Amino acid sequence: MLLLQLFFLLVILFGVEASSCSIRKYGDKNIVCVCNETYCDELQRLLNISRNQVALYETNEDGDRFKSSLLYFTPNSETETVNITVDPSKQYQFILGFGGAFTDAAGINVKSLPDNLQELLFNSYFSQSGLEYNMGRVPIASCDFSTHPYSYADVDNDFELNHFELAKEDFLYKIPLIKRAISLSKDELLLFGSPWSAPAWMKTNNAMNGKGALKEDPEGKYYRTWANYFVRFLQAYKENNITFWGLTTQNEPSDGCLEDFAFQSMCFPAEKQRDFLKNHLGPILQKAGFGIDKLKLMILDDVRVFLPNWVDVVLKDKSAAQYVAGVAYHWYTESLMPHKLLDITHQKYSNVFYLATEACTGSYFFEFPKVSLGNWQRAERYAHDILNGLNNWSIGWIDWNLALDEQGGPNWVKNYVDAPIIINSTSNEFYKQPMYYALAQFSKCLPRGSYRIGLNLPSERGALKNLDIGAFQTPEDKRVLIVVNRGEVAVNFNMFDASKGYLNVTAKPHSVQTYEYLIR
Repeated sequence: MLLLQLFFLLVILFGVEASSCSIRKYGDKNIVCVCNETYCDELQRLLNISRNQVALYETNEDGDRFKSSLLYFTPNSETETVNITVDPSKQYQFILGFGGAFTDAAGINVKSLPDNLQELLFNSYFSQSGLEYNMGRVPIASCDFSTHPYSYADVDNDFELNHFELAKEDFLYKIPLIKRAISLSKDELLLFGSPWSAPAWMKTNNAMNGKGALKEDPEGKYYRTWANYFVRFLQAYKENNITFWGLTTQNEPSDGCLEDFAFQSMCFPAEKQRDFLKNHLGPILQKAGFGIDKLKLMILDDVRVFLPNWVDVVLKDKSAAQYVAGVAYHWYTESLMPHKLLDITHQKYSNVFYLATEACTGSYFFEFPKVSLGNWQRAERYAHDILNGLNNWSIGWIDWNLALDEQGGPNWVKNYVDAPIIINSTSNEFYKQPMYYALAQFSKCLPRGSYRIGLNLPSERGALKNLDIGAFQTPEDKRVLIVVNRGEVAVNFNMFDASKGYLNVTAKPHSVQTYEYLIR
């Protein structure tokens, strides 16, 4: 009886502990967590933490997956370690959210599972026992992660879009999954659409892939029709009870400027995109009831190398800038393009937001296998990119495909990549990759409405130089410290908060840690 009472006391104080990972190893430290029809691990935060306690959640190479523990503030520091200071007087950008993409491939893979396993997968992403995703990206028509190229207006010269209609893929793989996600998310699920290509007949190369742009000039009927295409898409989804929060003007507009580009793309240089915005897309959306107060238009949606020049071209034109709410960017070539480019651009244009809208591992030609089960380095790359983006004004981070098969598809041009959840429909299982738990360290503890705060580091960082560190405040009256250690050795330091005292931190090698505590 005493043990039972103790159990209920712990439940009241701390909440139910997360169910543990069902481990499967691929080599020494390559670990996935297996979910099947009878079992899937869940993620839970500790509840009712007392004033001097700190909840620590950790994911690491050794196999811990969002493992929770309790630490305590002390009145004095350990003098032999470095001190860092949380500075809540410095307040930066708000955090909008985290999410993934509702591609055809994701829908095909999810629907290959039995119904109850589909439900477990959606809970893993969108419910409070999962990542608590509150954002989603939706390709407008097809992309490479479709089984074939298609648009919503494939009848030639249909400038009035009389034959516009959503594809069967929307009704099979996108709309039903989006509605399930909406039903599970405690926040409003903010959706944004991104087009990969206009219909082939609108383009200079008469194909949805390869090197091609919209025909004629930005004043012409092809540009006007393309703007109306966006409106028809929004209206069609609204008829299916799905409302969009935002749009990007073109997925990776540099792709379609390359010879023989393999999959759907459209060359859309900044100058033409600027003119398209001010002459067609902005006014047409506004007239249709999708003005900037209702729909957030984002420019770029490509790699950081184009910052700040791309934004300069568009936002220096006031007629175009009036329709722009944000700048979308992708992580590819992430090790070559410093996140500081976001900060540089923000210094020039602080009236728009910055959002990471696509990322995946296994995308480079030299990365094999494309799906690497249990790969820890890929989780570290995610954590490093997310935290450095947040530390340089990003308001969120959107992953690519929600789920892929063991090959990394389907993908009609065999452009296979990895994903946080990999589905094995033959054995009725799915595997949560280390990337999934790296995402949890952010999405679970930085709810919408959180914001970044100051963090004072010593001028000589010493052992801290190998760490990524960020500090945040949440609408739950909590402060959050996130630490990523990609190094081979543990790093000790003291975190000081004037309202609480000192916390001795040990950042284990190859780990992602989230420290969470009450402000008062």
